[in-house]
Amino acid sequence: MTISQKMQDALIEQLHHELYSANQYLTMASYFLKDDLDGFANFFLVQAQEENLHAMKQFKYLHDVGGHVKIQSIPEPINHFTSITHVFEITLAHEKKVTQSISNLIKLSLQENDFATHTFLQWFITEQVEEEALVNTIIKKLKMIGDNSSALYLLNDELAKRTFDSQSE
Repeated sequence: MTISQKMQDALIEQLHHELYSANQYLTMASYFLKDDLDGFANFFLVQAQEENLHAMKQFKYLHDVGGHVKIQSIPEPINHFTSITHVFEITLAHEKKVTQSISNLIKLSLQENDFATHTFLQWFITEQVEEEALVNTIIKKLKMIGDNSSALYLLNDELAKRTFDSQSE
């Protein structure tokens, strides 16, 4: 099986989005570590690991279907945040862009009659639904918490328990 050049180029672009996401989430983790919010930092460190795994899945898939990946530079992520909620709002907006990008890939796979890639991409759509829902939930919790430092401590503790499981990804 050989992937079309158009599909290959689009998947490579998506792979770069995933690498950008990993860098963005590392930046967010650093933002939280400077304030000793290790649970929030852990959330984004796990996110970064997941994004790297997504990029590697795409990298492997492209080679499995006869493609070739040319890695290009990754844009600098956003480095300025005004609050915890702001970080998660940026995250949600970013995840929505990723969801749209994957949806566009699915449309392209159908236009190209590339049913193997269409099937491959279904996992990513399911993953995006979960990602957006998770970030939405955290934003709602942050809004409920407001200025309550005890509640913020509890959410930080909850997020510290999140782990990366490459087998479930």
